[in-house]
Amino acid sequence: MRGLLASSIGVTCAAALALPLTPPASAVTARPAPAVQAAPAAARPAGPAAPLAGSTQSLPLTPLARDRAPGGTGAEQGLPRRDVRSFSLLGVVWDDPDAELHGRVQVRTRAAGTGTWSDWQDVETHNADHGADPDTPERASGHVRGATAPLWVGESDGVEVRVSPQAQRRTEDTAGGARTMSSLLGLPSGMRLELVDPGTEPARAPAGPPGSRAATAQAPAGPRADAPDAAVDAEAGMAAELAEGTAEDTAAGTASATTAESIAASAANTGLAPLGATEIPALDRAGTERELLTLRSGELTAAQRAKPYIGPRPGIVTRRGWGADENLREKGFVYTKKVKAAFVHHTASGNKYTCSQVPSLIRGIYRYHVRSMGWRDIGYNFLVDKCGTIYEGRAGGVAKAVLGAHTLGFNSNSMGIAVLGTFTTAKPPAAAVKGIARLTAWKLGLFGANPNGKTYLTSGGGNLYQKGKSVRLHVISGHRDGFATECPGRQLYGKLGSARSTAAGYQGR
Repeated sequence: MRGLLASSIGVTCAAALALPLTPPASAVTARPAPAVQAAPAAARPAGPAAPLAGSTQSLPLTPLARDRAPGGTGAEQGLPRRDVRSFSLLGVVWDDPDAELHGRVQVRTRAAGTGTWSDWQDVETHNADHGADPDTPERASGHVRGATAPLWVGESDGVEVRVSPQAQRRTEDTAGGARTMSSLLGLPSGMRLELVDPGTEPARAPAGPPGSRAATAQAPAGPRADAPDAAVDAEAGMAAELAEGTAEDTAAGTASATTAESIAASAANTGLAPLGATEIPALDRAGTERELLTLRSGELTAAQRAKPYIGPRPGIVTRRGWGADENLREKGFVYTKKVKAAFVHHTASGNKYTCSQVPSLIRGIYRYHVRSMGWRDIGYNFLVDKCGTIYEGRAGGVAKAVLGAHTLGFNSNSMGIAVLGTFTTAKPPAAAVKGIARLTAWKLGLFGANPNGKTYLTSGGGNLYQKGKSVRLHVISGHRDGFATECPGRQLYGKLGSARSTAAGYQGR
């Protein structure tokens, strides 16, 4: 991830399946679903307390020592050791998204409960290579900030941080001969430490059996602006029905909130799982091939119908499954034309997490991307943990071409897969590499792409390829193939060849 320092909801499930898999490449802003009228407080069943929604503490950094550098522009900044409210993930942000932080960010944290302080840990400073493409509405929103990568530290209640500017040397000719001068590069203005509490995870309710409310209350992704009044009435009925089901779940011990945004996010996966499902189940090859014919009935060639190359659909934990607060993100979804390539990333958030903590870790990254960095949603389309579990990322439907913010310059017609962890020197677990292969074999197969092949993408602008240049890339590429960066880490990048061949095998190639 270190950069180079070179100077709408529809009426029925059947109607949803008839929707095209590849919407136009323009922003699809969903019309808000009809409001669900809540039952009076006295009439609601008594259930457990709602889960914590999460929070972010934003603490301005201040000079730590007097600047002795020539020019006086590179003072070390940070925060002395202090008590704070509970948090589990942190990062540093600054005002100008185009400004680079040339220096070193180190943090120490105090574990909640034990009071033990950690050793100093480095935070990955170069994170600008992730993000929306230049000149896109998301990038030009005015809300985007510069930021380090997020670092997962576990539940903590104390913190100390220091940001040291990088030294720059230059040689000048003087009357007495050549002289080497040293100065410190200036740090970005408006630096703040972001401490993210991901909140507590709501209890998961199993998807209803066939014929139940959860299995039959279907709705497609993204309410349409041209939906007739009858469809709006149907939307209202389904929303109310889901709300009633949620109240029953709460009485049974599941604390979860139903909003127009949560309904739309879940409905984006209509045809793959019931509305409100916490997981999209795995599907065998035969079932996946039948599903492909349904999802893309009007787009497949005769050859693709006769011999579809697609891997079995893997199980995928939905946004509801990892506890996404759908009110954080911007409303509506944005799509590109197709998915021609997959870019593999690492989150650079550290490897000190357990697989049971992953929902909290993803909620922390989600909140950091949206609230701290100013993106419309989490940047990655999918995330994979060290145990190989696959998670839905940016909202809009796992089978659709959702526009992400993961590979600056190459977000269109691609998807971003982030492996949770840091893999510059640490080797990625075999389960994570297998997760990449299983996911790409299925998702790329939906769009007829060969995981072991190459394709052309048009650059949206970056530090490797100018805007508008057609670039030939691996169908499964590393982030560094599209942008000069260390991401996805040397060790994970070295495993991409294995992921390509394994994914192609899953497709039957």
